[in-house]
This record gives sequence, structure tokens and C-alpha cells, in this order.
Amino acid sequence: MESTLIVNCRIVNEGEIVAGDVLIEQGRIAAVGGDLSHRPARRVVDGQGRHLLPGMIDDHVHFREPGMTHKGDIYSESRAAVAGGITSTMEMPNTSPPVVDLAGWAAKREIAARNSFTNYAFYLGATADNLDVIEALDPGQVCGVKLFMGASTGSLLVDSAEALDAWFARCPVLLAAHCEDNDIIAANTRKYTEQHGKELPAGFHPLIRNAEACYRSTARAVELARRHGSRLHVLHLSSADELDLFGTGPVEKKRITAEVSVHHLWFSSGDYAALGNDLKCNPAVKSAEDRQALRQALMADRIDVIGTDHAPHTRDEKARPYLQAPSGLPMVQHALPALLELHRQGLFSLPQLVLKTSHAPARLFGVKERGFIRPGYWADLVLVDLARPTPLGRDDILYKCGWSPFSRAALSASIRATWVSGRLAYAADKGTYRPKGMPLAFLPH
Repeated sequence: MESTLIVNCRIVNEGEIVAGDVLIEQGRIAAVGGDLSHRPARRVVDGQGRHLLPGMIDDHVHFREPGMTHKGDIYSESRAAVAGGITSTMEMPNTSPPVVDLAGWAAKREIAARNSFTNYAFYLGATADNLDVIEALDPGQVCGVKLFMGASTGSLLVDSAEALDAWFARCPVLLAAHCEDNDIIAANTRKYTEQHGKELPAGFHPLIRNAEACYRSTARAVELARRHGSRLHVLHLSSADELDLFGTGPVEKKRITAEVSVHHLWFSSGDYAALGNDLKCNPAVKSAEDRQALRQALMADRIDVIGTDHAPHTRDEKARPYLQAPSGLPMVQHALPALLELHRQGLFSLPQLVLKTSHAPARLFGVKERGFIRPGYWADLVLVDLARPTPLGRDDILYKCGWSPFSRAALSASIRATWVSGRLAYAADKGTYRPKGMPLAFLPH
């Protein structure tokens, strides 16, 4: 493996921004210093004064393989991810078939070993009858178990009191929960279709999947976790109402943690008029007041990490009537540029951004030797240019589905290069290289 010396950078790491160089050898960071020009390296990259960040660790993606590869697969979506500065991904189990046993989990790892540009890990899905399978897994290889407490159907929906109690009492790894109350959603759907007919526009989405549906389910999850001492991670918070259920403070001291998705920080219900079904996701993007509360909670360390909930669908699928159109947005290529735009707008500093996208996810999941720019750690790095906009033309989008909810946005920063485990995975002037992601390893919680 080639050694690489990245010079003339502004290194953003562990609360500081310092000018310096980074030396990569054998895939790992060999040295971090103010001037490493005396150190030999086969390749020297001039950072030209740009910012060098730890790669984003995305704890929440749907890459659609197996079973739905017409809209995305591990190769295409991880390729888009490295072009967006994401170096590690944790992929969800609601594929076809769903990943609910160790055989399905191992099959996904085999695909990723061949085709993933990012480092990778895979959740297993909780069902009403597979807890014994989960209890037998190796916690050092699994990022967690996905628990759908709503917004799902079939075997992946776990909503009975008995089954939920068992999962929170016995699950040996982190429970990552999607919290929405199906009864409230069903009642709201009946209410609005009776009032307005079945051809509702997408603007009804935050009324149907409202804050009450989120709060009731999230409160139930938090109560179960507190009662059993469970390790709970609540995904994609979307409403102000839910935030008081979570404490503040550093992530490593919490048993109950929370994630916010980039689109809930960026969009609001006012955007449905322009985007329609392209903004349809679960839980719904809600009001501007909810968005502001989420931003404040993130900065107060009430919300611990930022994920993408990347979930691509084809143009034809999104063109269906609102109630039939699938929920989900393609995000990984543009999530970090969007967050850099929020930095430009003053929401957070670059060190705070890195904390929520790299350091905190590594600590929350116990990711071994990643998420920081430290000697001895794997070299997962992204070079960003805060003064060069992200191109958003049709030919620039790498998602297999071919579209982005940010196509009308102005993203003033861009990704110039991404290294994954020491290998150059993406360069803005040359595109992507070969998929060489590695499996993530985890420390015990």
C-alpha cells in the first residue's frame, strides 16, 4: 500500500483547527504534525490550505441490497457516499428479504467486501421471534439491532407489549429504534382522507405522521430503556416535543442517545410545496419551529449524532400519488456539503460539526480506531473546500436513482478528496477509484 503525505492543510480534529500535515502509512495515520515534509512518502498531496476532517461515520443508511437493487445497491450508494465525504456506513436490515439472522447478515458482508467503497457494518432487524438469534451474535462485529416500533410492516414491526419488553430486557447490543405510533398515523390518515379525499398532496405528510405519533412511540421506548437499563439509540428525531425525553452531556456517558438526520436540520414543512413527494420521508419533515428546536438540541448535546437515513427511490416511484409514493430521500452524496453550508450560515463551528459526524458516532457505537485524526488510527479522511460550490447537475449525481432533494439548493462548499482506510477513494478531478472498504470493528459497550 502506498504511503501518502497530505501537506498544507487545516486539520479539524478534537475541538481544534491547526495548520499541519498528515502522513499515511499502511492504511493508518503514521504522524500528524505542523511540518512533515522531511518524512518520505510515495505520494504527496497538497491540501492548498483546505480543511482536512475525519471522514463522516454515517450510522443510518439504506443501500437497498438485496432485493431492491433497481433503486440502489452497495456499490452505487457507497460510491456516492465517498464522493460526499462519508467513509463509514452502517446499513439497515429492511431489504428483501430482511436481514434477521446471521446468514443474511453474513451474505451482506460478503457483498460489501467486494463492492463497498466505504467501511461498513450492518444492523440486524428485530422481529417478534428472533431474539434468541441476536443473543448469539458477536457484539464486536455488529453495530446494533434495528427496532421498528412503527412505520414498518411484516416481520420487522415489533409493537406488542410482550415482545418489546423482551427486546429491551435481553438485547445484548445497542437497540436503534424507529419510533412512530402506527395507531395515530392510521387515525390521521382516515381523518384527512375523509375530509379531503384520497388524492392528498404531500403537504399532508407532517399532519398524518405528526409530532404526537413520534412523541408517543419515543416516550414508550425511553421508558422501556430506563426500566431495563437498555442501550437505546433513537433514530431521526423530528419534533420539538420529543427532545425533553433526552438528557444533555457527552455521548460516552449516556445509555440513551439520539440521532438527527440531515434533512430534518435542513428542510421544513414549507418545502413540501416545491418538493412534493421528493421530501416524503418517515418520520416526516415538520415545521420550521421543529427544525429550529432540533438544531438547538444538537448544539446543547441533547442530540448526539447526525446521520443521513439515506433511502433512495426511483423517479417513477416518487411520481405516484402521495399516499402510494414511498418514503425516503437519497442523501449520502450531499449530506456533508449541506452541513458545511449550515456551518457557513453559523449553526455550528467546524469542530462542532466534526464532533457530531465523526467523533460522537465513533464513541456512541464504540467504533475501533476510526473517527479521529490520531496516530495509529485508520486514515479515514476528507479534504473539503469551503469556497468551491458542490456541483448539482444531473451528471454530477452518483445515486442509482439519479436525483437529489438538494438539486435546487446552493451548497457553497465541496468535497475535494476522500481517503478510506488510507486509500484514495474519491478525488474531485478524477472521480472514484476502486471499492476497498473494510468491515468496522466495535469495542464492547
